[in-house]
Amino acid sequence: MERTETFGSRLAGFRKMRGLTQEDLAERLHLSPQAVSKWENDLTSPDLDTLAQLAEIFNISTDELLGRIKKEAHLVEAGKQKDFSQMLLRIQVNSHEGDKVNVNLPLVIVKGLVDSGAVGNLMGGKYSLDSVDWNQMLALIEQGVVGELVSVQSADGDTVSIRVE
Repeated sequence: MERTETFGSRLAGFRKMRGLTQEDLAERLHLSPQAVSKWENDLTSPDLDTLAQLAEIFNISTDELLGRIKKEAHLVEAGKQKDFSQMLLRIQVNSHEGDKVNVNLPLVIVKGLVDSGAVGNLMGGKYSLDSVDWNQMLALIEQGVVGELVSVQSADGDTVSIRVE
């Protein structure tokens, strides 16, 4: 049986990917945390104006918030690519224990770290990214691949997202 993702689970996922608590999100919307809890538990739904505000907070479209489309990695046509020196690598880690790590680095710095062999130090300790093939990732980005390259949610609620913008 196929499991369908609900609005509430998508909302909770986007909130956690941004490192926000229900209280943080409620405060930004000038609402109660209970309202956010009810949305995430699929008991009620936000009104249209609030839906637009949520999309803006998460930097996504309302279609993506409603589950109609996903922002996945895609290839940008030659000639329409952003200048590599103007692009960012965004890494977000949110653990079920409450740890939140956000790394936003210009790709030129990431390339320098890869070239010098120091990329392993980018995120040490519990959130090591040693298993990432950074040379392959940079090669794909240089060919025009942008968007969400990695999105993982573990069974215990940890989430990791790697995006190129």
